[in-house]
Amino acid sequence: MAQVQYYGTGRRKKSTARVRLVPGTGRIVINNREAKDYFPYETQLLILNQPLVTTETQGTYDVLVNVHGGGYTGQAGAIRHGIARALLEANPEYRASLKSEGYLTRDARMKERKKYGLKGARRAPQFSKR
Repeated sequence: MAQVQYYGTGRRKKSTARVRLVPGTGRIVINNREAKDYFPYETQLLILNQPLVTTETQGTYDVLVNVHGGGYTGQAGAIRHGIARALLEANPEYRASLKSEGYLTRDARMKERKKYGLKGARRAPQFSKR
């Protein structure tokens, strides 16, 4: 018999995460590495666990993730978004709690482009009277 799997795709900034939820013991594997080994900071582990804590499913699913692009913070946000979407596929009753916490909303904030005549997106050259 085929094992049940739930899929979710999450995005944030330049990061994209493909998340698979499999019934299991609560392991989190990111790009074939344990989450504790992958992320350098504890806060990123807390971020990606938030949807599981909200729905009280922390020890019931193994989370298998492929993530690429961006930095650690963007990747953690993308994984959180993907986990929330996969949990919604697993049980539609989680929608109210996930939506109220804001985990189903794609964070639309992106890096602003550099404009001509400026040194950065908004940084102007230093002004000199003479």
